[in-house]
Amino acid sequence: MIKDKLKSILSAFSYRQKVFLLVVGGVVVGLGGLFMYLLRMHTYLTDDPSACVNCHIMTPYYASWMHSSHARDATCNDCHVPHNNIFAKYFFKAKDGMNHVSKFVTFKERQVITAEDASAGVIMDNCIRCHSQLNQEFVHTGRINYMMAKRGEGMACWDCHRDVPHGGMNSLSATPNAQVPLPDSPVPDWLQGMLGKKGK
Repeated sequence: MIKDKLKSILSAFSYRQKVFLLVVGGVVVGLGGLFMYLLRMHTYLTDDPSACVNCHIMTPYYASWMHSSHARDATCNDCHVPHNNIFAKYFFKAKDGMNHVSKFVTFKERQVITAEDASAGVIMDNCIRCHSQLNQEFVHTGRINYMMAKRGEGMACWDCHRDVPHGGMNSLSATPNAQVPLPDSPVPDWLQGMLGKKGK
């Protein structure tokens, strides 16, 4: 049935139109694949914190996290994405990533990056998830969420723990000489060799 419908659709096009559509489709798929390769899209599927510095704007945040106590036990994803199920994790990660990309491409990134309400809620839920024994049994702060804190029904974790884990970040230029694992060039070695020989 699907095969018959596909045949009837294709029979409406001439040979030249089919070739044209095939070439255009190939160009779109090829450029899309190149775009994803240059953006290192595959690295975002992992929990490797160095994926965050694919975007240079995150360099000071990576550097400050790397020198914090959280670096021993927590990755960026441990704090910044939900952990209730794998769909929620990757949906939130994609949505948040596209938000970052859109702000960067349109030059709307702030000098001081702060978490929006959705991100702040996820971050606070993850603080509580990791430190539940501490805040429920030892210091008896109980369990509230970010929206409750925002309404004044308690405090957000970072109201007291302001420098955790990013060490008092106050601007994108807060760590000017930070050593971070910058991503390798996406240009293949054979092409770099050709470009190098041309320049000589």
